Amino acid sequence: MLIKNRFVKYFSFFLSAIFIVYVIYMIITSFFIVKNQFIDIGDSTYVNQVRTDDYTIKLATYLTKDCNGDKTCEVQSMLDFVTAIPYKINESVARSSKQVVTQNFGDCDDKSNLLISLLKVRRYEAYFVLVPKHIFVIVNMEKELVNKRALYVNDKAFYILESTAAGSKIGFNLKYKFDEISAIVDPFVNKKLIVKNLEYK
Repeated sequence: MLIKNRFVKYFSFFLSAIFIVYVIYMIITSFFIVKNQFIDIGDSTYVNQVRTDDYTIKLATYLTKDCNGDKTCEVQSMLDFVTAIPYKINESVARSSKQVVTQNFGDCDDKSNLLISLLKVRRYEAYFVLVPKHIFVIVNMEKELVNKRALYVNDKAFYILESTAAGSKIGFNLKYKFDEISAIVDPFVNKKLIVKNLEYK
């Protein structure tokens, strides 16, 4: 009887230890989810769903397979794919790349998350630009494009990509004033860029 009671006592202790470790794991995991997905912008919080997973890598590779390394072709091919997905307001938080593609709809958050994820896995420098009730993507092409206006962030040219406008091209016109830009964000490190100089020319 004493042996049985001792076994129950040790077993209970073991279960309690596993439960405590699990709770600590969940707390740490939750902390990193919040740290990597939630960005405070003024009075609101933006939740990103960017991905660099196998699905996104395979999709980006497929979309750019005929471009032979031509960056304009690659970016336009990925943009064409995203803009062809029907626009529909998503009442919940932004969704992952795979969800947007398989469900075949998305709003500006969803489609921008998909587009910037595709750009990231193809090693493009790209950022989110947050403006009132909207988000769009900017991308650096490593060389300036002829007859295309760019948003110069700290003297570096970035071209606007509008994921919600069907058939839009690289270098979409800026529709907002500088004071309407809430933040320029790198969602992969979940930080706002420090913008010392901003021009559109």
